[in-house]
Amino acid sequence: MNEIDKINAEVISVFPNKIKISVDNLEDFKIADESLKVGSYLRILDNENAILIAIIENFSIEVTEKGGKKYIIEANPLGIIRNNEFIRGGDSLTIPPKKVEPATEEDIKKIYEQSISEDEKFTFSSLSSNNNVKVPVNGNKFFNKHIAVVGSTGSGKSHTVSTLIQKAVSEKSGDFTLNNSHVIVFDIHSEYDSAFPDANFININNLILPYWLLNSEELEEILLDTGERDNYNQSSVFRTLVTENKKKYNSENTKIFYDTPVFFDIHEIMYALNNLKNETKNSKNSDRYMIVDSSYDIVDSSTKPESGILLSEAERLSKYFEQEYKFYPTKASNITKGDYADGKTLDKFVVRFQAKILENRLDFLFGKKSKITTFEETLQQLLGYSKDNETNVTVIDLSGIPFEVLSITVSLISRMIFEYGYFYKRLRNKKDPNEKINNDIPILLVYEEAHKYVPNSELAKYRSSKKSIERIAKEGRKYGITLLLASQRPSEISETIFSQCNNFIAMRLTNPNDQNYVKKLLPDTLGTLIDKMPSLKAGEALLLGESIILPSIVQIDPCAMPPSSNDIPYWELWKSEWKEMNIDDIKEEWYK
Repeated sequence: MNEIDKINAEVISVFPNKIKISVDNLEDFKIADESLKVGSYLRILDNENAILIAIIENFSIEVTEKGGKKYIIEANPLGIIRNNEFIRGGDSLTIPPKKVEPATEEDIKKIYEQSISEDEKFTFSSLSSNNNVKVPVNGNKFFNKHIAVVGSTGSGKSHTVSTLIQKAVSEKSGDFTLNNSHVIVFDIHSEYDSAFPDANFININNLILPYWLLNSEELEEILLDTGERDNYNQSSVFRTLVTENKKKYNSENTKIFYDTPVFFDIHEIMYALNNLKNETKNSKNSDRYMIVDSSYDIVDSSTKPESGILLSEAERLSKYFEQEYKFYPTKASNITKGDYADGKTLDKFVVRFQAKILENRLDFLFGKKSKITTFEETLQQLLGYSKDNETNVTVIDLSGIPFEVLSITVSLISRMIFEYGYFYKRLRNKKDPNEKINNDIPILLVYEEAHKYVPNSELAKYRSSKKSIERIAKEGRKYGITLLLASQRPSEISETIFSQCNNFIAMRLTNPNDQNYVKKLLPDTLGTLIDKMPSLKAGEALLLGESIILPSIVQIDPCAMPPSSNDIPYWELWKSEWKEMNIDDIKEEWYK
């Protein structure tokens, strides 16, 4: 019997992006002990002694005229192995090729393991159809481009994020304790402390974010009610007071503006607001403000209405910063209310303002420590450069942050990290105009459940965080700041941010809106790979992007130390003995 008689499979048609193969007997066709399924790889030998690698898309059966059966395999060509090197593309196949058979493990390894140079390899997964084949990505292209990890609850998303970070911070190119990896994790559900026990762990108990580092939008988002009728007047007064107070405490700086990130005293702003709200003026001399103060020569204004303290605008505000004063009451013709003491403009604002800055839950923003903490100490804490605890990973536990300031907290930290990258680049270029690396201490920002604070929404309460993170998404790469967005609801993430991602780890997605949202951002050439997203097992993912040689279904490696995101064993717990509950302890924790 000659070679042609032995052929069990042959290519019967070739399309630009598809190959159709006829197989006499699938059992004879497959390699022993290996299953043949959708997603399996084929090797096709062409007339130029090159091996075309294709991936099976579907199977079908055709009935012949004599009642026999032929199996039809449709496969997508991936690339060609020539001279032991894999090259993407495979549209040059001619008919008839010499041989069609399942690809060997060695063939598949050539695709992945030989596609990236050894010093650029970053490996955190293996091929789902063959765990012996590791799937590396190009570490530079993976981390210097934005990353999206999406998947429904229970798909293994948190474990995947943990695996990525753990493997990244464990890689070293020499014999030293800490490598130069820097990762900041925004942990919204308090999951990652167990995954990174040596991390710089920041939570509501030790987080200090000085209010004076907030920009104008962030300050007003917290302290002003955007629905107030007098919002414009409130904003104008507040801006004037903050600017003047900054000038008071930073007299050595000749260029002080509302947005200048320098210290001001928030409690002095409160004194001034109360004074403006309550002030009265001499009706015959509007420059005289009727303060009841024994340190000044003020007599009964009912007998001498011209009495009072004559102050310039700057002097008056400077005096108002000192304490909350008592003013003489209005008289029908002698004493009138001040410009903002109409009972409307500032009254609601002052109540809201005082409630915010005196609230215990916001002590990390407005408390005593925020007044004495320096800019340097704040940045060191966030970057993991604290003198007593230098670490590769900083975990910011957001679970204790009040929801109404969650967006502001994320916005401030994100903006500070972005501006660190911007000014560090400027410093490096100033020292060496020929410097080609903008940032030799690059940062990865990991946003867990990103849809919570950068949603696809125009609501005012998300404005600050969206603006900060969208800026990083669009410009951060130039300054060594990249993003990893992790979300179970990608359709709810700002499209501006999500569309900037170049590397995707798409795990099981069951919501049709989320599936369609991800599909429209991915290449059309992926075919049925995308359609497998709803049926992926826990830990399986579609890995694609600029960092990998070709899109692949992979199994993510288990993380060394898992995050505390495991499901609660309801059924086991419900069958166990009744457990007592201490409500008093819960109340004490609740009211902290």
